[in-house]
Amino acid sequence: MSLDHDHAADAPLTRNQKLVFDVLDRAEGPLSAYSILDALRGEGLRAPPQVYRALEKLLETGRVHRLESLNAFVACAHPHCHAHALTAFAICEKCGAVSEFSDEVVERRLGAWAGETGFQPTRTTVEIKGVCAACA
Repeated sequence: MSLDHDHAADAPLTRNQKLVFDVLDRAEGPLSAYSILDALRGEGLRAPPQVYRALEKLLETGRVHRLESLNAFVACAHPHCHAHALTAFAICEKCGAVSEFSDEVVERRLGAWAGETGFQPTRTTVEIKGVCAACA
C-alpha cells in the first residue's frame, strides 16, 4: 500500500499553518475547525477558509490527521515518521482521549486486498471507538 501525497513534514510552514498546528499540538484532544478558529481569533484569523486552507496543507504534509467520525483534527503523534501507509486511532468514548498507532499486520492485509482487487488507496485511516484503560 502506498500513499500518493507528499509527507514533507520538514517543509516550512506559513504563519497560519504554524498557528493552526501549534493549537492542535497543544490541545488535550481533537479539535474541530471552528474550535481552532475560536482559539486563533486573537492572532488575526477571522474566517473559516483561513483555517481550512492551513488544515489542508497540514493534512497533505502529514502533520495532522482528520478523525472522520468526529469531524475533528489532531496533531500527528509521529510527524517525522511516515513509513506506514495506515494510520489508526483508538478513541475513548468517555474521556475523548485519542491514541495514534500503526499496525503492520493490518497494513499488510489491507495492502494485499488492494493488490488483489486493483484498488489504489491514497490514504487509510482506521478509527476504533471504545473505552480506554483509564476509563474502564
